[in-house]
Order: sequence, then C-alpha cells, then structure tokens
Amino acid sequence: MKIALPDGSRKEIAEKCARIEDILKQLGINPVEVIVAKNGRIVSEEETAGLEDELKIVRFVHGG
Repeated sequence: MKIALPDGSRKEIAEKCARIEDILKQLGINPVEVIVAKNGRIVSEEETAGLEDELKIVRFVHGG
C-alpha cells in the first residue's frame, strides 16, 4: 500500500491486509493525533487496508 505521511513524505508497505490502527502504530504515529483517508475517503482506525490501497495520513491541530 502507498502511504502519504503527515510530513509530506511517502512510504510503501507490503502488507496484504492490516488494520489502520496497526499501520499507524508500526509507523510510530499516535492514532489520536491524525485523520486517515483510504482511497480518498476518511476512515476509522478499525478499518483495514491492503496492497492496492492508498492512505493519506493528516495530522490535525487543535487549540483554544
């Protein structure tokens, strides 16, 4: 799968099927701090992704 990381870099992972949460942990990214789009659609951490999927991980900033 192809992954666009929050810092603008790109990475490829050869996982047949994995939960988004597990992919984020593998990349050292806290799931609470990001939003993930799979093939252009925002998904939850419970969703799975496979070899043909493209993920875009966006870090969001919040404040008061």
